[in-house]
Amino acid sequence: MTDQAVSPLRRRMIEDMSIRKFAPKTQHDYVQGVKEFAAFLGRSPDAAKAEDVRGFRLHLASCGAGTPKINATCSNRTSTFG
Repeated sequence: MTDQAVSPLRRRMIEDMSIRKFAPKTQHDYVQGVKEFAAFLGRSPDAAKAEDVRGFRLHLASCGAGTPKINATCSNRTSTFG
């Protein structure tokens, strides 16, 4: 991956996770969760509101995701921005 391929938001997220000593797999999983969230939103998640997260939770539930996936995806990954 080149520097041009990494958005400023993703770069900051990765830097923040590195500061917190997240394992590489954890960082990968967090980035994937945020990518899912961004795809759901159809825009960058940096300006997402609580209602957007709620809508994403409902979306995951309607797709058959279990409680652990919903909680991990929404609670952990989206809180990276807060």
